[in-house]
Amino acid sequence: MKALVQRVSKASVSVGGEVVGKIGRGLVVLVGVARGDTERDALYLADKIINLRIFTDEAGKFNLSALETEGEILIISQFTLLADTRKGRRPSFEEAAPPEQAETLVCFFVDRVRESRLKIETGRFQQHMLVELHNDGPVTIALDSKDKFL
Repeated sequence: MKALVQRVSKASVSVGGEVVGKIGRGLVVLVGVARGDTERDALYLADKIINLRIFTDEAGKFNLSALETEGEILIISQFTLLADTRKGRRPSFEEAAPPEQAETLVCFFVDRVRESRLKIETGRFQQHMLVELHNDGPVTIALDSKDKFL
């Protein structure tokens, strides 16, 4: 699984003109599921994200996590994180999990993050979404569950 984590001052996601998820200060997490990913990958990323120290303390250092700052989290499924652009100009998505597998694992991931008791909002799986965010910093971190197993 891959995740792109952005620290935000606020963010929202809309489907068909309707806001379906909205947060204040916290994280926007774009998450993509690869073929072969398991619940172990989802658990690793969920724990990593809620404990990732990318919020500043009084000294301006990255010492605080979303859990410690009671940050809100907006999670959006994003299969394009699995794009392979090595050949040609059109990305290939062969590495992305089939929608049924991806949706199951994204739901598992969301449930795991919800266990943190932070405010969690989501987009809608396989829907065209408009995401509006105010990247704070900017701070953007790419995570891959495969990194844990290297």
